[in-house]
This record gives sequence, structure tokens and C-alpha cells, in this order.
Amino acid sequence: MQEDLNLEEMSSLNHFPGRCRECAKLSRSMIHGKCSFCQDLEFQENVLCHLNRCIQNPALFECYAFQPALKLVGSSDQEIPSSPNHIKDNSPQNGFQKLLDSDKIKYQRALALQRLGRDPDSVFVDFKYHFAWNVIYRKPVFARPANIFDFVCDTFSKCSEIVGGFVDLLWLAPDHLHLYVESDGSNSVETIAQEIKRESAAVILAKFGDLKASLDTQKELWDKAYFVETIG
Repeated sequence: MQEDLNLEEMSSLNHFPGRCRECAKLSRSMIHGKCSFCQDLEFQENVLCHLNRCIQNPALFECYAFQPALKLVGSSDQEIPSSPNHIKDNSPQNGFQKLLDSDKIKYQRALALQRLGRDPDSVFVDFKYHFAWNVIYRKPVFARPANIFDFVCDTFSKCSEIVGGFVDLLWLAPDHLHLYVESDGSNSVETIAQEIKRESAAVILAKFGDLKASLDTQKELWDKAYFVETIG
């Protein structure tokens, strides 16, 4: 059931590109329909829209997620979780809690305790982040991720040294992704995001020529903007 936009919302939309205004008028549903991770965390669609919009010139604005009927709202089998044991749950924090309780995190904690036991005066910094960013212009280049998911997942894992911890792909949706990142605090959030983007894009595009050919003339894979939140 649709709701009408109020005057204040309509006024704020005047600064948006035409496609964004049309999307906002047509539907009030704000959870990405093709990303189960977004649905689990109640991650708002307008966050992804803002990331796509904030770094573009409105006159040259491009958005491959735009559809007049907003077909993004609905179920899809075109995205793959990072783990085959992923179980959908309506609790926003449940997905992260499962990750924090995983064997990987338990191993990291045990290793940190061993180091602390050997050197009690040491200080260990451990930041945990949830990152999300779009494929450039939200183009759904991962519409069939089953063919490349393992390679993409391994690529992000190999970016772990960049952040002084490790990187884990949480979910690969057609037009964006979610990452879990642990860092020792030696790099800023901006450095972490841009270095992971740079390294992962170079490796993925070098491996998959057809994916590179499907992009626009700039041959960039990831959008420059990103979302980040601390989760522990």
C-alpha cells in the first residue's frame, strides 16, 4: 500500500536527479528487494541511493537500479551469502552476532589472548566495521554471482593485510556488497575503504574480462562512496 509524500519530503527531493524523484514518488518501500542481507539488517535502500547520488553530477546522473515499477522490491535468488550456513532472521543484529561467534573470530580472540599473555604490557587495538558500497552507478554486474563468488570472496580475504586484520565478504548482491572488516587501527577508515576497493577491483577485473567489458568507459568497478559503521 503506497503512502503520499508530504510537502517537506517533496521539497527535499527537488535537489535530486529526476530519476530519484520519480522513484520516491512511486513507492515508499525502502529495503533492497534483491539483497537478503539488507533485509536481515533492515538496511535502508535510500543509503545505497545516497551513495550513488552523492558523488555524481546531477546533470549526468546514472542509476541502473532505477525502474519505474521499482522491481527492486521483491524476492530474488540472484545474490549469494558468504556462508552456506547463512540463515535468514529478522533480527537486525543477528547476522553480525553469528559472525562474531564464528570459529574465525574465536581463533582471533584466542590468538590475541596468547599474545597478551606473553607480553602483558602490550595494547591491542581491534576495530570491527560493517562496510557497504555500490558497483559504479549501481549496475547489476553480479546478477549471476554463483560463477565468480568464490573468487570474489578470496579476493577480499587477501586484502586483510591492508587493514592490519582481516576482511570477510558478507554478501554479494547484484549491484552492491557488504563487508566485515577488522582493523588494528593503524589505518583510517577512508584508507581502509579505498585500498580495499582499489586492490579488489584490479584483481576482479583482471580475472573477468566479460565483467570489465560490461562496465562503462571508465572501467571502474566500485563507486567512490561507501557506508561504514562500527559493530564492536
